[in-house]
Amino acid sequence: MSIDTLLEIMKNLRDPETGCPWDREQTFQTIAPYTIEEAYEVADAIEREDYKELRGELGDLLFQVVFHARMAEEKALFDFNDVVSSVVEKMIRRHPHVFAGQEEQPNWEKEKLLERHNEPENKGLLSDLAQNLPASKLAVKMQKRVATVGFDWPSVEPVFDKIEEEMAEVRAEIESNGGQQRLFDEVGDLMFACTNLARKLNVDPEAALRATSQRFKQRFSFVEKQAQEQNRLLEEMSLDEMELLWVRAKEAEHK
Repeated sequence: MSIDTLLEIMKNLRDPETGCPWDREQTFQTIAPYTIEEAYEVADAIEREDYKELRGELGDLLFQVVFHARMAEEKALFDFNDVVSSVVEKMIRRHPHVFAGQEEQPNWEKEKLLERHNEPENKGLLSDLAQNLPASKLAVKMQKRVATVGFDWPSVEPVFDKIEEEMAEVRAEIESNGGQQRLFDEVGDLMFACTNLARKLNVDPEAALRATSQRFKQRFSFVEKQAQEQNRLLEEMSLDEMELLWVRAKEAEHK
């Protein structure tokens, strides 16, 4: 099979007369959520190291690219070949140490900054970031982007100070009862500072939080199983009793 076969399938699905009714009525806006979902399913297969499933998920993600390209071609905006040409040109331009014989590997963020400066419209430094990224990824991308112009702490220590400052402001809002919106803003500031800490420590906050959530799920399942073996309902147990089972779950995890 070749990419041409997939492109022809997509063309047939979108045919105004003989195509699939569902595929024909889709737009960039209606397909975008499916594109995001497929990307997450690719990441999930990788995390589970299920490479047989990864093959299929990558195919589903590729189909999303073909779907968008076909809709763009119908509107005479661009086609699939333009998509391929765009990424080929970008990869060659950003890897002169591979394709142009230069020895020094370029700084990607600085290269992208230079590209933005050379664009016809002088856009803001953060203007092209995808706003529908997961919040922690968006925060890290913003922090990395502004760091390219020197707007960054020189070390990790000031970040700890910032986190303590933001925690104090959250406590102050709770004590002053300044309203839910003020509390919302301060908690957001605290979380933004925590993602900055993760970035400075070269930790992906999204991956770290996801891993912690998975550990929480496993430990709580252990608590539920232990309570069931004791013929107890969790809602009838005290917090101290559940905490004891939680400690056992952590001990079992280390074993």
